[in-house]
Amino acid sequence: MNVKKSYLALLLVLSMFIGAGLTFAGTQFLDLSAQTNEIQISDPQDQGDKKEGTAEETGDLSKVNQAYKLIQEQYVEGAEHTQLVEGAIQGMLETLDDPYSVYMDKETMDQFNQSIESTFEGIGTEVSMVDGKVTIVSPFKGSPAEKAGLKPNDQIVSVDGESIEGLDLYEAVLKIRGEKGSTVTLEVNRPNVSENLSIEVKRDTIPIETVYSSTEEIDGKKVGVLEITSFASETAADFNEKLAALEDEGIEGLVIDVRGNPGGLFTAAEDILKNFITKDQPYVQLENSAGEKERIYSSRTDKKDYPINVLINEGSASASEILAGAMQEAGGYDLVGETTFGKGTVQQAVPLGDGSNIKLTIMKWLTPNGNWIHEDGIKPTIEAKLPSYFYSNPIQLDEGELQYNDNSEKVANVQEMLAGLGYDPGRKDGYYSQETEKAVKNFQRDAGIEVTGKVNEETANGIESQVTEQVRSEENDTQLDRALQSLFKS
Repeated sequence: MNVKKSYLALLLVLSMFIGAGLTFAGTQFLDLSAQTNEIQISDPQDQGDKKEGTAEETGDLSKVNQAYKLIQEQYVEGAEHTQLVEGAIQGMLETLDDPYSVYMDKETMDQFNQSIESTFEGIGTEVSMVDGKVTIVSPFKGSPAEKAGLKPNDQIVSVDGESIEGLDLYEAVLKIRGEKGSTVTLEVNRPNVSENLSIEVKRDTIPIETVYSSTEEIDGKKVGVLEITSFASETAADFNEKLAALEDEGIEGLVIDVRGNPGGLFTAAEDILKNFITKDQPYVQLENSAGEKERIYSSRTDKKDYPINVLINEGSASASEILAGAMQEAGGYDLVGETTFGKGTVQQAVPLGDGSNIKLTIMKWLTPNGNWIHEDGIKPTIEAKLPSYFYSNPIQLDEGELQYNDNSEKVANVQEMLAGLGYDPGRKDGYYSQETEKAVKNFQRDAGIEVTGKVNEETANGIESQVTEQVRSEENDTQLDRALQSLFKS
């Protein structure tokens, strides 16, 4: 995997920090210009000069100052100035009850920047703080996190046996990152799984390529497939180049795949949408804290002369949802797959002058029809699921092995995987029956493993390896197949 150093700041936004992030480039507050429908940037200090604080606000701040002096001068164990100031900032942000508005002190920024600059390495997943838990939004395509079996909505409980409860998102991220080749063990709580999972991830270089192009043939018609894995500074240019190449090849249809895409730069999504959405209606709306809405339009006059479908799933977040919402509501194109993540806010990173940083939610974004999808996501117009074994979990062998007469979720998980590989376990309810034992033996025999009928570590690794191969095979991607097949059906 290769990574360009020019994307350093981008990795900070996209790989782990932003948390299902949608952000604007730059480090200043944003105004919206009603005359030009363009985003205008102004200095945050200028904003503060426009309105004097009320007498009540001045009095409240005096109370804060009084508390500061009281603690600093009389607290029995003493208190440092920096600790009190940063605690006050964090306290203010915590009252917002917004996991996307956060503070990073100078030390945290320095550690993370040093980590990125020296290694460009990690596990490759987008994380966010959800209900106080560090939560996977989506692993990057081809990343160590994806290969290890981490999934959207996994909640990370501990890192290498140490609980991360009480840590903020940035502190947790620094524990997860590390040098290429090193291994980190994550304890995760997965929805609908009663016991926590222990997942080992071998760190590697984070992939940075964000657009992948291919072609398929459906009933004699050539279809282009463009997969976008995140929205980075070069994503739109790369997308446009690959789209032009596909059109030169004479494609008669297009599938845009944003499954597992956690978001990124708003401008990248904009520039891609301008290929498809005409000027007749907005492709997105932005709403500020005063409730004022700005509708953003394309200048395009005509639609593409071929059908388009967009692939989505629960790992499609933020900028991916802007694209999906616009393509469906403003473009009239179908969305194929599963309901998206549901993040409808915009953050701006604001430096505080001493190396520290506040990332503050400054806007809501709305779909062309004015819908706010926050926490609800966007539903597909054509629902399509992957084979059930795509949703299986890493096999857990806490007690050494699984065998006949066992009854647990772990057995049910193995049964699902065996069925996906073509070995009929007889049932999938978690009871290790004689039929399941026979299926295990058949798998062991075909894989050249000692035939015992029991699932030990070697057998578990073999099953997981073959399931991973099946998942990566495009032949088994039923969602992509549905998106392709439905392109030419009226």
